[in-house]
Amino acid sequence: MKTEIEKPDYSEFLAKLKQRILEARTTAARAVNHGLILLYWDIGQGIVEKQKAVGWGDSVVECLASDLRSAFPDMHGFSVANLWRMKQFYLVHTSPEFLLQALKGLSPQVRKDEKLAQAVRELVSAIPWGHHVLMLGKLTDPTARLYYLRATSKFGWSRNVLLNQIKAGAFEPEHSGKMDFYLNLLNDKERGLDDGPSIGIILCAEKDDIEVEFALKTKKNPIGVAEYQLQAKLPAEFKGRLPNTKQLTEAVRNALELEKQA
Repeated sequence: MKTEIEKPDYSEFLAKLKQRILEARTTAARAVNHGLILLYWDIGQGIVEKQKAVGWGDSVVECLASDLRSAFPDMHGFSVANLWRMKQFYLVHTSPEFLLQALKGLSPQVRKDEKLAQAVRELVSAIPWGHHVLMLGKLTDPTARLYYLRATSKFGWSRNVLLNQIKAGAFEPEHSGKMDFYLNLLNDKERGLDDGPSIGIILCAEKDDIEVEFALKTKKNPIGVAEYQLQAKLPAEFKGRLPNTKQLTEAVRNALELEKQA
């Protein structure tokens, strides 16, 4: 048996099996997520429609949460807070403002109400619920919401990447030039004769090669990428060599003023 396992073909065979298992697991996870998001959509839609048709008050959400948890004790996600999110999830993605933005990115053949609604359902169902919860709490602009939905679906952003993109204002048209603006400002105004070019620094919530890849794709100035560790105190050898909080605040304020005047 050992002789058989040591044959060169075994390693290739094992590698192919591992890849197939990973693909199957990913496909299964996507299928589960797709069904879960559509379930949450339907629950949110049902709450909205019943409240309109029957006049139920907000207390129905608490009743539903309690009854659903009793009926399905092995399932998570039926808390009161999450049912409110399901209602909000449905409302924000069926609002006229959001649908108007979604319509702009569709072909003429899809520009019918029923097909538009289905296209939106398919888009949101491709993204995990945790991402939706994050966007529901961070975004209010329909155009920005659609941008991050499509980007997450296209690039497969993790939740941390999505959070960093939102914090960095990736949707804002002027965002792409901000890093280069500050680097150019430093090079022109602060760099000494013997200094090398200023470099940018990308800080991420956690190590993520995908985020770094897309952050650097269109950059022209040199950017430094490295792992880092946080320390409670500034090391003794750096004291007096780095700007303090007040100096940094003043530098950023001055830079923003220059940007407004440009």
